Amino acid sequence: MRPVPRVSGLIAAIAMALLPVGAWAQAGQVAFGKTQADRGLPVEVTSDNLSVNQADNTATFTGNVVIGQGEMRLAAPRVLVVYLPDRSGIESLEATGGVTLVSGEDAAEAERADYNISTGLIELRGNVLLVQGTSAIAGETVLVDTAAGTAQVSGRVKTILQPGTTP
Repeated sequence: MRPVPRVSGLIAAIAMALLPVGAWAQAGQVAFGKTQADRGLPVEVTSDNLSVNQADNTATFTGNVVIGQGEMRLAAPRVLVVYLPDRSGIESLEATGGVTLVSGEDAAEAERADYNISTGLIELRGNVLLVQGTSAIAGETVLVDTAAGTAQVSGRVKTILQPGTTP
């Protein structure tokens, strides 16, 4: 598994202020990742520690947690994995403590991320920064649809639009 590149908060904030975003910010919905994610691929988790609670079908991974599924990588200090009631698979992931999500060349940072495996939706909340190449956009919430390869930014969205960029 490749390491997850971390986007420095200060560097990302400077990049957001200086770089053009293009037309995707105007539409409210942006592409995320190079390709649509295959939710049927295995989910690989690595961490420093693991605590399993069979009574409520959960596992808590702590310390340098990195989760990979296909081309997508998620890193956080703590991730709660909720298994399906019959324990045949994963229902959802709840990452907290500062999250980095990478898909292809796109990356996002947030305070928290909730990933519903069955729907393929990832909700990033709290001071979200989305970086795509030389473009950046910030907001309070980003909803990533891994099936469609899109993301929607909401909650006091901030970006810089450069004159003369083509839509």
